[in-house]
Amino acid sequence: MASDVGSRAFQNARLQKKHRKQADALMPQAVAAYRSGRRAEAQAICGQILALLPDHVDALHLLGVTALDGGQLDLAEQALAKAVEVDPRHAEALSNLGLALFSRKRFEEARKCQERAVTLKPNLVVAQTGLGNTLMRLGRPDEAVAAHDRAIALKPDYADAYCNRGMALLTLNRNAEANQSFDRALSLNPRHMEAMFGKGLASVNLRHFADALAAFDAALALKPNAAQVLAQRGRLHQTAGRFDQARADFAAALAHDPMLEMALLGSAQLGHFSNVAQSIDACRRVLEQNPLSEDAWLWLGVCCGKQGEVAAAVAHFDRALEIRPDFAEAMTAKIFTLEFMPDADFELHQAVRREWWQRIGSRIPRRGLPPRDLDPERRLTIGYVSSDFRNHSAALTFLPVLKHANRQDVRICCYACSPVQDAVTAQFRACADVWVDASQMSDDELADRIEADAVDILVDLSGHSAGNRLPLFARKPAPVQVTAWGSGTGTGLPTIDYFFADPVTVPMAARPLFAEQVHDLPAVITTEALPCIAPTPLPMLQNGHVTFGVFNRLDKISDPVLLVWTRLMRQLPDSRIVIKSGSLDDPLLRDRLLARFAAQGVSQDRITCLGWSTRELQIAQFAQVDISLDPFPQNGGVSTWESLQAGVPVIALLGRSAASRAAAAIVTAVGLEDWVAEDDDGYIAMAIKHASRPDVLARLRAELPGMVANSAAGNVETYARKVEEGYRLFWRRFCVAAG
Repeated sequence: MASDVGSRAFQNARLQKKHRKQADALMPQAVAAYRSGRRAEAQAICGQILALLPDHVDALHLLGVTALDGGQLDLAEQALAKAVEVDPRHAEALSNLGLALFSRKRFEEARKCQERAVTLKPNLVVAQTGLGNTLMRLGRPDEAVAAHDRAIALKPDYADAYCNRGMALLTLNRNAEANQSFDRALSLNPRHMEAMFGKGLASVNLRHFADALAAFDAALALKPNAAQVLAQRGRLHQTAGRFDQARADFAAALAHDPMLEMALLGSAQLGHFSNVAQSIDACRRVLEQNPLSEDAWLWLGVCCGKQGEVAAAVAHFDRALEIRPDFAEAMTAKIFTLEFMPDADFELHQAVRREWWQRIGSRIPRRGLPPRDLDPERRLTIGYVSSDFRNHSAALTFLPVLKHANRQDVRICCYACSPVQDAVTAQFRACADVWVDASQMSDDELADRIEADAVDILVDLSGHSAGNRLPLFARKPAPVQVTAWGSGTGTGLPTIDYFFADPVTVPMAARPLFAEQVHDLPAVITTEALPCIAPTPLPMLQNGHVTFGVFNRLDKISDPVLLVWTRLMRQLPDSRIVIKSGSLDDPLLRDRLLARFAAQGVSQDRITCLGWSTRELQIAQFAQVDISLDPFPQNGGVSTWESLQAGVPVIALLGRSAASRAAAAIVTAVGLEDWVAEDDDGYIAMAIKHASRPDVLARLRAELPGMVANSAAGNVETYARKVEEGYRLFWRRFCVAAG
């Protein structure tokens, strides 16, 4: 028996030796095939070796590497894990197993493998930079940069490490340094597509959009089907208002990678203006594969807000902020959306603005300004910062102030932050002593320019609306800073000194809640008189019934205001309502609105829905309306002025926040105090009373444009003088404090 066992052992040993010899002969062939790019052949040879010797560590390692290169992640993980099991001290196998796990998004497991590889072989540069990439995905960017720096110290000509270091620096918002790393990678390898792509990302973050476009184009010249690059170029086109090109890039990216998050979200952003259902579907597809996509939660919230689902929208923004606490876009969206929430008051609105400051603004270093000429009566340099020096409703509220400025007392600098320019832009340029295209300036670069222009008073024209540059105002590049007109609800920034409002929009009792000191104007906003508008007869004299009008954004039609309007229409069964909003061109949103009215007993035949049109046509369509109904809690602004200037009075409800009192302030400012209600019942009673007096209504229709033009709020020259009185007061106070 012992003899038989010994014989079998001897035979096995001879067989093993034979197999080892065969494997040793095959292994160089496998390596040569791999190095020549013949992965399938290399894998086949490795398979032959492993059939002979299942624990052949080099064959297992090479099989894993070829599988990893070919995207065969199951095979790669299986082969590399077996190699590490056979030889736990095989640093290269550990490093490559880390890469396989990284590709499967199992980042914590990847980190452990890569750290073991680095411990076993500290000079293994691939493991060092691979560990850096994993640490970045784990939210540890500072450690990631350190790992890439170690790789570069070991191999100063390692282009991949410089590129990876740049990507880690991007997550730290150290964009200029990231650009330098990408440039170094490209100097070592001019065809390094990932470094060219990274350079584009850094340029986007720095707002150097022309450089970004050039970098993305160069990356796509190297790899035309790079879906990530196509998606980022699409985002860049979208930012610049080149929507057709953006749409084409997102479609091309999705053709190559149907579940690419950036492309799906880009499509969602484009679609939320015209096809909300499609945008929601794109967001949900992203969240199915990545529940921690803060951008998907953000845009899902935007879509909910578009449909009037305010509570759901805010919940989605909060989820995005849980994932990324300093997510500025989510904070801005939350602030904006809360203005549409029923029962939200001054305290809540200012609390969420303070939250923006705590999460974002307070972390931005302030500028130290050089000494100033403290002459309190000298000519002042006023700087205006906006992304809306173009055809935009907000522009209508501050163009009159610039057009009617006293240029002997003020020098005007305009900092235009949008690349979109049009005929309205030309009007603003004509108002400016200094015009700066700031659309491709970072916040620090723009702050440098504002300091160089010696701006005395810097005015924010956006608040927390889209395109704002509030991080610039957090830096305080001017001695005095003001927020006005574009949003009109306060910012929460302690670095902004004043907020232009009025006594109705912000009553005295609410003012301690604001970060800024409130300074009163005749009204929180004004607009120029309507061009060439002819008086129109009262429609109800011919129709025999009252027609109400709502010319506002669709998302301003909250559930509470819709209940009030439908109660009113049930009490006036012959009444009609005209609702105009660009969103009504979306069939889903139009049908949802009609269904909401129908659910409250108001049939579709009593509702006229009007979609987008030119401003001239919109103003002409007031000829169909007897009385405008202001929405709440988010009031009309420019639309309120347009209605009044067209001779159509507006019924407003006095709310509990700046956003819900703006219309009441405008209506009061032109002398229609008796058109402002204190509660829902008062709103309905007021509408019924005025609808019952067509002769009075007809007389008011004829007189109202003149009343507006003669009021301090509606006379734009008077209004501009009041603004400049405010600037002079602010500057005198600053001179006293600084003297």
